[in-house]
Amino acid sequence: MKRREPLGADLTPIIDVVFILLIFFIVTSVFKKDELALMLDLPSSQAKELEVNKEQIFIELSEDKLAIKGIEVSFISLEDNLKEVKNKTKPIVVRIDKNVKYERVVKVLDLLQKYDLTNLALITQEQ
Repeated sequence: MKRREPLGADLTPIIDVVFILLIFFIVTSVFKKDELALMLDLPSSQAKELEVNKEQIFIELSEDKLAIKGIEVSFISLEDNLKEVKNKTKPIVVRIDKNVKYERVVKVLDLLQKYDLTNLALITQEQ
């Protein structure tokens, strides 16, 4: 009589399940976009490219809308958000549509100056 050696566990079904789960999570996950809420037509410029990091506060301004950190807000809500900024040297990135009236731009810049947020970058498109 021959002795049978014990068989090991078959890993093929486990590998199949892992690949199916991996594909499921890749397909169903939502990839984080930049914190942008408005579709803006930015003016062009030849300035050097700005590095984006998580520390920055994004403000977007169109002809009839305003957004901060990817959420549409009013000027009153924008002011409330700017009041809460503790680090006054935190970079503020402002994207302004090229058709926005100058008065709206000045209103946003006044709010930034009111709360002493002077580390400002204006975003443009490359030429």
